[in-house]
Formats: sequence, structure tokens, C-alpha cells
Amino acid sequence: MENTTLKLRGMSCASCANNIENAIRSVSGVEACSVNFGAELATITYDSSQTSIAELQSAVDEAGYSAQPMQDDVLAPEDDTEKRFTQAENRDLTRKVWLSGIISSILVIGSLPAMIGLQIPLIPMWLHHPLLQLILTAPVLFWAGGSFFVNAWKSLKRHTATMDTLVALGTGVAYLYSLFPTFFPQWFIQQGINPDVYFEAASVIITLILLGRLLENRAKGQTSEAIRKLIGLQAKTARVIRNSQEIDIPIAEVILDDIILVRPGEKIPVDGEIVEGSSTLDESMVTGESLPVKKQLGDEVIGATLNKTGSFKFRATRIGKDTFLAQIVKLVQQAQGSKAPIQRLADQVTGWFVPAVIAIAIATFLIWFNLMGNVTLALITTVGVLIIACPCALGLATPTSIMVGTGKGAENGILIKSAESLELAYQIQTIVLDKTGTITQGKPTVTDFITVRGTANQNELNLLRLAGSVERNSEHPLAEAVVQYTQSQQVILTDVRSFEAFAGSGVQGNVLNNLVQIGTQRWFKELGIDTNNLQQDWNRLESLAKTVVGIAVDGQIEGILGIADAVKPSSISAIRNLQRMGLEVVMLTGDNYRTAEAIASLVGIRKIIAEVRPSQKAAQIETIQKEGKIVAMVGDGINDAPALASADVGIAIGTGTDVAIAASDLTLISGDLQSIVTAIQLSRATISNIRQNLFFAFIYNVIGIPIAAGILYPFSGWLLSPIIAGAAMAFSSVSVVTNALRLRNFRPKIVH
Repeated sequence: MENTTLKLRGMSCASCANNIENAIRSVSGVEACSVNFGAELATITYDSSQTSIAELQSAVDEAGYSAQPMQDDVLAPEDDTEKRFTQAENRDLTRKVWLSGIISSILVIGSLPAMIGLQIPLIPMWLHHPLLQLILTAPVLFWAGGSFFVNAWKSLKRHTATMDTLVALGTGVAYLYSLFPTFFPQWFIQQGINPDVYFEAASVIITLILLGRLLENRAKGQTSEAIRKLIGLQAKTARVIRNSQEIDIPIAEVILDDIILVRPGEKIPVDGEIVEGSSTLDESMVTGESLPVKKQLGDEVIGATLNKTGSFKFRATRIGKDTFLAQIVKLVQQAQGSKAPIQRLADQVTGWFVPAVIAIAIATFLIWFNLMGNVTLALITTVGVLIIACPCALGLATPTSIMVGTGKGAENGILIKSAESLELAYQIQTIVLDKTGTITQGKPTVTDFITVRGTANQNELNLLRLAGSVERNSEHPLAEAVVQYTQSQQVILTDVRSFEAFAGSGVQGNVLNNLVQIGTQRWFKELGIDTNNLQQDWNRLESLAKTVVGIAVDGQIEGILGIADAVKPSSISAIRNLQRMGLEVVMLTGDNYRTAEAIASLVGIRKIIAEVRPSQKAAQIETIQKEGKIVAMVGDGINDAPALASADVGIAIGTGTDVAIAASDLTLISGDLQSIVTAIQLSRATISNIRQNLFFAFIYNVIGIPIAAGILYPFSGWLLSPIIAGAAMAFSSVSVVTNALRLRNFRPKIVH
């Protein structure tokens, strides 16, 4: 199965999105398809052995629309063809709005005397002549509004209906009806009916809908502002050292392993590793972390970040579509093109919306014509129903908010995998935090070394040599701390045979014909190793929130190492903020209970699950879920990946492993726990915004359609003018998009 995203053209409303979705799903080999009307994207999962992108495009073309594959390199300059198309479309709409606006103004002014039943001295009567109005309305209807009729005809041939169908029916009925009183006024007079014409109504309705579409296009363009900002962050050129010479080249020409020189004040062109020099970098543009970061030999640098102080050289390790910035943009694009579960109801309604409106319009005409015998009343209400109904507002309610919300997340250093992840984050009740690397810095150091035989002697150095030699073969952060400590003591390490690692317990190996085992007290008890000689020191170190590992040689305890991992500066205030938001915060760790309790006490966590092996972490998450709680798991290591995948929402620390990030729903690029607070607040703000949009969209149609149908007429004698109905419809979509854009003002509320 493969995934692809197609950029769509030609959609006018949410019904169009449904039509495209159905057309793509009918293609053999397509497993899933989601069409986002707001983003104008189709996200497709398909079997490449059964179908191809060309066949998917063909299906879209047959449905009456067009589709182009998204370019592979998301950081490449915007496709000129797409850019020109968008600009040309907006220019064309602007011309049509101006021309139809001028003509509509003339028609409305000319119709004022007839509307109010009084002669206005400054308005000549010939301006209201039906034949003149017919001629003036023709270019508005058939040139400016021609696309409505063309698209409606295409939909009819495919046995579907869209918003264009409603507009074409409404304005077409008003225009065609007006032809009869224009050419046969006497017949109407003989029937006791005023020979009124509605050319100005058809013209004004087309003008207002075109104006609404123009404003909607411009507003929708702003929803992708976050992606444009991210793409705009990248440097344009790189200073590469080739053949001992410095040359400036476009970043597109940088190749892997190029050595690149960066001076103070310059942007890092691509991702890489420092090979000479050091500096301080501002990484806030991609991590959201405001404090500069010190970088030195061997450290990784991220493309698009800003060099603040020194000069350095680095080797290019990721370029083009593989850079960190490109991955961020790609994730944001995927999230913006996805659908949230909350959209399902709107999709269901949209599926039958247009046919239902047409049925209501026909029923409205028949009811009023039969009850009142008044064709004018029946016509006004029928046209009003057709014009005021707006499926666009329903279609835009969710995707526009998701687009702005995910973009805002990226600006704050939070990568959101999908719209569903963003919606689930709103429902979180319990936050489960891993300890090492999540609450703590994840860079443990040895603070205490105690041996059975005493300190400061050759026996101690020999024990360190044995321990360091075994731990050198492990990738665990605690093992790295032990190795660094042995190196600081200038101990020479030796080779190890038969090395074995026991997840969550310890490691062992044969060094100089000695079986050396290093691990937890629980593991030592399982092995039958007596720790009584050092138990008092072991307990004392654990009470100081230190992780203690024992060193046994040939089955006898010989020493212990106290290892401390400092708490992140943001952990205490972040956990306090989460608790203030009504969330239960739990610590889940493989460390011993006493150490976990000390750290939990320091940061304010009341519930602890300690001494949990990696294979048991997912089971602990599932246990909490069985209590009926929506659970988020926050972790950074490979051993956290199963728990991240099991949780309702997996939140990976971006400074952690690729495996953990791949298994997560949200990624905190900076590793700052305050980002969890920001992510949940953003989720709540986005879902609140979506609900507002859906409420406005539903209530608009639920109230507007009956009023347009004349429900108030028997009680008040008041009818909704089709012109007002057209204005309401045009601006309903604009109001939804404008409300979604308010999310751009989102600011996290964090108490320090």
C-alpha cells in the first residue's frame, strides 16, 4: 500500500469534495480516501499493483474536476503553474465582481421607484424598463456567473448536485420567470398579477456570491500561512568548501558530506554535524525554544536555524526533502489534509444537503402557489430557499480550523500527525510521563561510587575497569554515564566476551575471565546475589533521588554506583499547569520506587508506577484505559515506543529517538514539557473553534432555509428578499473561515 496526496481544482463546495471522494474510492485498489475541501487536498491510500496515480487523476477528471500530485520536495519553490493558476483565478473573480457590481448597482437604483412605489426625481423611469434590465443582466448571469451554470450542467450529467446547482437554479429561475412579464406583461395583468421582474435580484445574487467566493479564497489562503512561513525560513545559499576554496551555491546544489562554513548571523543551510569550531544557535524558528543552544564539535545542527556567535564548519548529513525542516513541513501538510472525527456529521449532512434543499424549494413553490395562488410569492420563496442554503459553511467548518491549528502547533514547536490526534488531545484525562529524558534531563552522571573493599585503592580502579568495560557495550543512558565516569578516572577499558543485555534489569559480560554483572537490586535478587553488605548505602542514595546500580563479580556484590539525573527546569511548572487544567499526572518508570518517589515529590506528581520493565509499560497504559480514561503517554526512548502506540495519544519528546517519534501522535520538538500544556490548550482552542463553526453553519441553514421558505409570512406578512438570501449565503462561508483565522492569535496560558 502507498500513500499520495493530490492537489485538487474546481471544487466549489463540500458536496464537490464528497463527489471527488466517491469517485476516487470507486477506483480498484483504493483502500482509503479523504478529501479536504478547505485545504483542497485528497489524501489517498492505494495498492500500487492495482492502480496508479494517473488512474486516480483520471477518476477525478471524469468527476468533473482536476488533480495534480503534490511535489515530492516540500521545500522546493512553489510550483509556478499552481501559483499562476491561483493568481489568475483571483484576478478573474475580481474583474467579475467589479463588472457585475457596477451593473447590479445600476439595476438596483433603477428598480428603487418600483420597489417603494414612489417616483424618485433623480432616477429616470427608463432605468427600470424590463428590456433594459434583461440586457444588463445577461453579462452578469452568463459571463460573470457562467461557471455556476456550466458546473451545474456537469453535475446534472453525473447525476449529482452541488452548491453551483442551487445558485444556477435560483438565479436561472428568477431570470427565466422575468422573461415572461418582460415580453407578455398584458397576460399577467389579465390574470390579476403584477408583471414584476427579478433581473436585479439575479444580478445582485451572482455579484454577492462571487464577492463571497473571492473573500473566501483570500481568507483560505491565510490558513496555510504557517507552511509558507516554515518554507520561508530556509537559507537561500550555502558557503561550501570544495577543492580548498569557499564557494557560494544555492542550497539545492548542496550534496551529502559537503563541508559548509557558517559565520555569525547566517542561517544554517541544511542539517549536519559540526566538524570544526563552536557557536550558539537560535533554534526557536523550528523548536519553539527561545533560549539559544550551545553547539560544539560533534553536535548536530538543524537547517534554517540561526547562527548567533561563532563561526564553524559542519558536514551536510541531510539535504532537500530529508532535512528536519522538510519533515516538519510534510507533517504539517499531512495533518492539514486529514479529517477530524468531528467532521463526520457535517460530511453526512453534506451528502444529502443539496438534493434536500432542491426538494424543499419545489415543495415551497407548490405549497405557496396552491395555498395562495400567488406565483410571485411562490417564486420569491423558492428562489430564496435555493440561494440561502449553503453547504460550503458546513464543509469549511472543520478543515479551516484544523489547518490553522496544526500550523499554529508547528510555530510553537509541536508537530501534530493528524486532525484525529489534535481532536483526541482535547479529550485527554490522564497524562503518563516517562521519567528519564522526559521529566529529567536524560543525561545522567555518576555522583557516588562505593565498594565493599573501600575506596581510593587499586581494587576500586580494577572494579571500575570491569564495570566500564561491560557498560561500554550498552546503549542505555545509565551505561553511558558509567563509561564517562570511568574515563574521567583515567581507567583503561578492556574487551568483553559474551556480552548480554537484559531489558529493564542490567547487563553482564566476561572480562578478564570474570563474570561481571551490573544492574538493579531486583535483578540481583532474582540472580541470588546478596546485597546486604551495601544495603545501607544503597537505601541512602535512593532516598536522595539517585538511581543505584550494583556491580557484582562472579556472583558477589563488590560495589554500587549512584547516578543522578537532573530534573528539567520546566518540569515542575509544566506538571503544575497540567494539574491546574484538571488532568491526572502519572509517572511511569523502570527505576526503583524510592528514586521515583523522590523525583515525583520534587515535581509534584502524586501517582507513581515504578520498577516497570519496557515490555510492561504498554500493559500499564492499557490498565489505566480500562478505567475509562483517555490516556496520553509522553516518552522519548525506544523502550517507550510500545506504550506511545498503545496510548490514546502518544506524545514523543523530539530530542528522543526516531522510533519513539514514529510511534507518536504529537511530537514536542524542543523536549520542553511546557509544550504538552501548549499542545492540549491548542487542541481545546481548536475544537472549541470547530464547534463554533459547526454551530454557525448548522444554525444558519436550520434558521435561514425556513425563513427563506416564508415561514414568517402568515404571522407577519414578511418575506426574505432573494437578494438578502444571496448576501447571507455569500458571507456565511466567509464568516466561518474568518472565525477559524482567529486561532492565529492563540497564545498558551502558562503559569510559571
